[in-house]
Amino acid sequence: MREELLSPDRDPETDEVLVEAGLRPRSLDEFVGQTELKGHLRVMLEAARRRGQAADHFLFAGPPGLGKTTLAHIVAAEMQAEMHVTSGPALERAGDLAAILTKLEPGDVLFIDEIHRLSRVVEEVLYPAMEDFELDIVLGKGPAARSIRLDLPRFTLIGATTRTGLITGPLRDRFGLTARLDYYESGDLRDIVIRAAGILGVELDDDGATEIARRSRGTPRIGNRLLRQVRDFAEVERSGVVDGAVARDGLAFFGVDALGLDKASREILSALCRRFDGGPAGLKTLSIAVSEPEDTVEDVYEPFLIQQGLLLRTPKGRVATPAAYAHLGVKMRSTQSPSASLFDD
Repeated sequence: MREELLSPDRDPETDEVLVEAGLRPRSLDEFVGQTELKGHLRVMLEAARRRGQAADHFLFAGPPGLGKTTLAHIVAAEMQAEMHVTSGPALERAGDLAAILTKLEPGDVLFIDEIHRLSRVVEEVLYPAMEDFELDIVLGKGPAARSIRLDLPRFTLIGATTRTGLITGPLRDRFGLTARLDYYESGDLRDIVIRAAGILGVELDDDGATEIARRSRGTPRIGNRLLRQVRDFAEVERSGVVDGAVARDGLAFFGVDALGLDKASREILSALCRRFDGGPAGLKTLSIAVSEPEDTVEDVYEPFLIQQGLLLRTPKGRVATPAAYAHLGVKMRSTQSPSASLFDD
């Protein structure tokens, strides 16, 4: 695979971009994990192909790095359709969306990342486009204004979101399939890391792959990033071969601990345990303490900390668990159980 991506006539920077792009699976068969969702997509895409129609609209939800964008590319590839990519914040006016919709060809795939950030005006233009494949355009202003309706080709809209709760009911109900991507098991992450190592040309043994997968926080994007970091460490500080010992040394060098927590995640736990006596601490206060935006703390770092039993979200704020103190090697200074505030008024 690496040989297919590289060419002696290319410059190294271009080659590296192509190699990294090659890490993205191109078909459902190459995509590892999310078994139930893949089964649903396989049936729906095959049915659409047999009918000779565009596939239904899909909404993919879940934390960053789990494969929402990858699945959108796979849907377009499986349907042999052209893919158009945009994002919710980029569509500021109804005209921005109309310009994209009028350029679509029959069967094309329109991917809108962070779709929950669409403005209400743009969202209302999207309703008839998704349901009736029609676009309402207002010409002129004031009393002379008039509305015309344009027919659109049948297309597939794929939305991706990290905040399902911020999507309005009318928009969510217009998707034919709404799916939430789950965190990956260590075995699936190990297969993903091994596949990426083959593409990148990294000499990786089973112990090295297992160590990287174990610290990838259930997220393929993190696993691929850790693999590249360990590769660089192995090439500069070791012989270039990534075994279990080299993987552990390399991950420690880049600040990734045994649970997969990076510096920012440990700072969140440290702030709770050391500055706020285990909490409860409000999200805004915690984000200021670690110099991270609130949505980054809530959407990027907290889900894994909660999954690992290190942090709790309570009505009064964030609370560190005994496991967090144990992981940091900090003695609990409060005799109150961290979970007690779950039921406080």
